[in-house]
Amino acid sequence: MQLDVYIGDRMYPIEVTQQTLDLGKEFYDKIDQDMDGGWRMGPEYIESPDRIQRGQIVASRLLVAIETGNEMMTRALAGYFASRLPEVRSININLEGEALNTDLVTDTGESLQA
Repeated sequence: MQLDVYIGDRMYPIEVTQQTLDLGKEFYDKIDQDMDGGWRMGPEYIESPDRIQRGQIVASRLLVAIETGNEMMTRALAGYFASRLPEVRSININLEGEALNTDLVTDTGESLQA
């Protein structure tokens, strides 16, 4: 699966392999466990993030991984989408610090909203 991540006017295609998914299962579970207790998304605290909000949270982490050149973490976090939100094919990351405005787009072009 390929996940296209848009940061401003740049697009970063990330290939997610089956090996990444197989190796990342515990990592994805840990991410979900971390979010189970709630998460701050910008100025708001979300007590129980739904699956779309979880994707937006992971997209924020993905932004950091891409910007710091951490390719292993970039692939691992892209794998979260293949594992937990397999219908997502592209992400438009909000650069104004508002994770709730990050757009997750499906393979049909539909924008998922939290």
